[in-house]
Amino acid sequence: MVAKLGSRVARRRVDGVLLLDKPSGISSNAALQRARRAYGAQKAGHTGTLDPLASGLLPICLGEATKFAQFLLDATKGYVATVRFGVRTDTLDAEGEERSRAPVTLSRDDVEQALRRFVGPQLQRPPAHAAIKHQGRPLYAYARAGEEVPREPRPVDIHALALRAWSSPDAVIDVTCSKGTYVRVLAADLGDLLGCGAHLAALRRTATGGFVLADAVSLERLEAMDEPARGACLLPAEVLVSHLPRVVLPPSCEGRFMQGQPVRVDTASEPDGACAVFGQGRLLGVADIRDGAAHPRRLIVPHAPGAAEPG
Repeated sequence: MVAKLGSRVARRRVDGVLLLDKPSGISSNAALQRARRAYGAQKAGHTGTLDPLASGLLPICLGEATKFAQFLLDATKGYVATVRFGVRTDTLDAEGEERSRAPVTLSRDDVEQALRRFVGPQLQRPPAHAAIKHQGRPLYAYARAGEEVPREPRPVDIHALALRAWSSPDAVIDVTCSKGTYVRVLAADLGDLLGCGAHLAALRRTATGGFVLADAVSLERLEAMDEPARGACLLPAEVLVSHLPRVVLPPSCEGRFMQGQPVRVDTASEPDGACAVFGQGRLLGVADIRDGAAHPRRLIVPHAPGAAEPG
C-alpha cells in the first residue's frame, strides 16, 4: 500500500525484478515510472532502453535489485524485427521522415542471402538519432538541430539472423545480438546492400539475459492487479546473478563481508573473478575473488520492515 503524507506519497522499499512487456508508443522511462508507481517503490531502474517505437521485454529492477542491473545491460538480446524495404527514413525507423523511395523486386532468397552477410562480429556506426552522447549531448539533439558530429563505429556481434516471414516489401526477422547493437542500423544496412533501401518498421524484444517475453506482464495487467498479485510477479534479485559462480559463506563470516571486508574462500573450487555470495539462504551481494578471498563489490542492504520515505 502507498500511504500519503499530506500532498506527498510515502513510498516503501520493494526489492525484486519485474519482467515487463513494454507497449509501443511510450518511452522506457515512462513505462518504468508507471511500474514504479504500481508498486509504490522507492527505487527503480530498467536494464536496457527500448525506443518508443519498440515493444517487448523490459526487465525492471526495484530496490536493491538495481545494484545488479548491469549484468542485464551486458546480456545478449533477442528481437523480432520488421524491415520494410523500398523506403529510407532519416531516423532509420518508422518514426522518421521519408528520405527516398525505390521499387522492391526482391525475392525471399535475396533477403536470406543478404542476412548471412551480417552475422558475426563487426563494427556498426550508431545512427544520427541515438541517445548516446557526444560532448555531453545526445546525438539526436545534434541531428534535430541539423548538426553533423563524429559517430565512430563500435564493435557489436550479431549472433544469428533468421527470416521468419517474407511478404514484399516487409521481412520479419529474428535477431540475436550483443548489447549496443542498433537493429535499425541493421535494417538500413540491409536495404543498402540490396539496393532499394529499407527502414525498421517495428521491433519487439523477445529475450534478454535468459529471460523471455512469454514470462512478462503488460502494464495494463500490472496496474489492474491487487497488491498480492503484483508481488507475485516479482522475481528475487538473485536471478540477475544466477550466471555467476556461487559462494556460500558460513554464518561466522557474514558480518565481516557485509561490513565490506574481504573473507577467505576455498580457491580450489572458486577461480578468480566475479561471484554471487550467499549466506543462510539469501543473496548477500557480488564479490570479486582474488588472492584467495572474496572482496565485496555490491552488497544488499538488509530490509528494515515497515520502512518508507516520502517520494
